[in-house]
Amino acid sequence: MRRIVLSISVSLDGYFEGPDREIDWALVDDEVHRHFNDRIRVMGGFLTGRVTHELMAAYWPTADADPSASEAMVEFAGIWREMPKIVFSRTLETADWNTTIRREVVVEEIEELKAQPGGDLVVGGPDLAATFRRHDLIDEYRIYIHPVVLGRGRPLFRESDTQLDLRLAESHTFGNGVVMLRYERTGARTR
Repeated sequence: MRRIVLSISVSLDGYFEGPDREIDWALVDDEVHRHFNDRIRVMGGFLTGRVTHELMAAYWPTADADPSASEAMVEFAGIWREMPKIVFSRTLETADWNTTIRREVVVEEIEELKAQPGGDLVVGGPDLAATFRRHDLIDEYRIYIHPVVLGRGRPLFRESDTQLDLRLAESHTFGNGVVMLRYERTGARTR
């Protein structure tokens, strides 16, 4: 059975965006980008919200034509174009690049996706991740902690009345100071 994997970058103080929605603080050098490529290439699809999808679709379809793009960026452009994508949006009317639009997260449909053959599914975007977490659909958390303190912004994890116990399955420190922590679920959520 495929798993749902949350993969997201955060500041040391837990924010995925700065106070003005900026994400330019993330330290994604070639080493980190190659790591992303290696992890993403074996996935079965991207699950994103509209905002994340539109950010990705604005750059990645033609990123490999940018003469300043690194080898890792060129490689990711191809991965992104070919990877099946589901974007969850109530307002988006059309989407290109191997993308299906779903209006809402239906737990039974996500369970059916997980039961299909293929690689794990990566959920991206904090709002969609919060919805998946609320429905207890995330099986693995890959959190990339960047060595920057933003002080304020949008936190990755919103307040919740539920507790989810996790087990550290892997950690990796990159040369630029980014630390990847990969957690797996140890059981059902409580409360």
